[in-house]
Amino acid sequence: MSTVTVQPTGITPADVVAVARGDARVELAASTVEAMAASRAIVEGIERDGRPVYGVSTGFGALANTFIAPDRRSELQHALIRSHAAGVGSPMPREVVRAMMLLRVRSLALGRSGVRPLVAQSLVDLLNHDITPWVPEHGSLGASGDLAPLAHCALVLLGEGWVVDKSGARVDGGQALREAGLHPIELAAKEGLALINGTDGMLGMLLLALADAAHLFTMADITAALAIEAMLGSDRPFQPELHTIRPHPGQAVSAANIYRLLQDSRIMDSHRADLTHAVQDAYSMRCAPQVAGAARDTLAFASQVAARELESIVDNPVVLPDGRVESTGNFHGAPLGFAADFLAIAAAEIGAVSERRVDRLLDVCRSRDLPAFLSPDPGVNSGLMIAQYTAAGIVAENRRLAVPASVDSLPTSGMQEDHVSMGWAATVKLRRVLDNLTSLLAVELLAAVRGLQLRAPLTPSPAGRAAIAAVSSFAGEPGPDIFLAPALEAARALIAGPALRRDIEAAVGQLA
Repeated sequence: MSTVTVQPTGITPADVVAVARGDARVELAASTVEAMAASRAIVEGIERDGRPVYGVSTGFGALANTFIAPDRRSELQHALIRSHAAGVGSPMPREVVRAMMLLRVRSLALGRSGVRPLVAQSLVDLLNHDITPWVPEHGSLGASGDLAPLAHCALVLLGEGWVVDKSGARVDGGQALREAGLHPIELAAKEGLALINGTDGMLGMLLLALADAAHLFTMADITAALAIEAMLGSDRPFQPELHTIRPHPGQAVSAANIYRLLQDSRIMDSHRADLTHAVQDAYSMRCAPQVAGAARDTLAFASQVAARELESIVDNPVVLPDGRVESTGNFHGAPLGFAADFLAIAAAEIGAVSERRVDRLLDVCRSRDLPAFLSPDPGVNSGLMIAQYTAAGIVAENRRLAVPASVDSLPTSGMQEDHVSMGWAATVKLRRVLDNLTSLLAVELLAAVRGLQLRAPLTPSPAGRAAIAAVSSFAGEPGPDIFLAPALEAARALIAGPALRRDIEAAVGQLA
């Protein structure tokens, strides 16, 4: 099992994926322990001096002007966690909660939060003992960070709250600690606030979404190429010289992928000299790189935002090395919310153009001599007719989900927090859009393979042969109708996983 070491310089996106999905162990570098101890000494100095500092000797939010007596400041921190663990709804996926906890460790380890090393180590212990707090879906507004979701995590450190066990059941947090041989911690001044004030939930979801989008955007080039080949499309619009004259970087990458995937195909060769063949393919075919390329450029922008956030200190207040403790607005999730909304729009459009190619493949008037709905015996059999219904319904949902969440601010906390980011909602729906995109590409994969099979005896491209081999193992050859739901689930697994891409790259070379 791999290990992720949290350094004062932070962690990488790959580290987050490794811990969230690969169960990598986590450890604190000695230098992070030193940084946390130094910032804690500053907070303890403030305590001794009796200075009024937000979150240390005052209440929170609209209660920031309420002075808290020294003998009640530990109570203040515990009350904060309990009151803010106010989420409702279904639990967030395990990978999201693990990413969120790791990112909170990262934030504390930067040495600007004024917490004892014990606090960060306690979160590390949850990760390494596979204890996943029950974090409900609803509760965060993405300003003051992800307060409610992070409070649900922090409550388990106190031996309270809920965790999700291996069966998915909700069990007592204290019981989970005891069974793991761990002990609850007592929070000192500032520590409760430091555990919940940050963008870790939305950043964790954005980082996981970026990893998924990078893979799916390449798979979208693959399914587009397979569909174009099955419809006797042209590879001429994907020649590199046609994309250097419009130098959007993502467009050039997608065009190069599609062009490479369409080579060495007897199906493509069969109509190159056919003067009755369409001079120009439909937009869903010819403009595939322009749509997918724009999405790739959006992905690059969102990745840049996430990379900056991984280097950021988003706590409030922050403990500066010179001894000052200053309030900030760095917890506001606007940068992440905007990036997630933008990427959701891009991913929704990749799915929309994919569905248009599916519809064209199934339409006997536009598919260039393929049988209606890709059934060799249309009439008695409906082929993939209803798979396109499914795709159309998903496209419609993605259009709804592509409406930006980050413009939907509502004031809270007695108008102290009078503009919020809705970044948590933006990243939640981005993940749903990407899950939906996986299904849309699965429908296109199944339809394109059926089309290629029906072009026999013409031999498809190496990519087409690899796709046929993978899909025919569960969908068989064209013939009488089959129970489609299991085939679509298997196609989803091919789109989401690495196997099909690996087989195709072994035949045509690495894709970007």
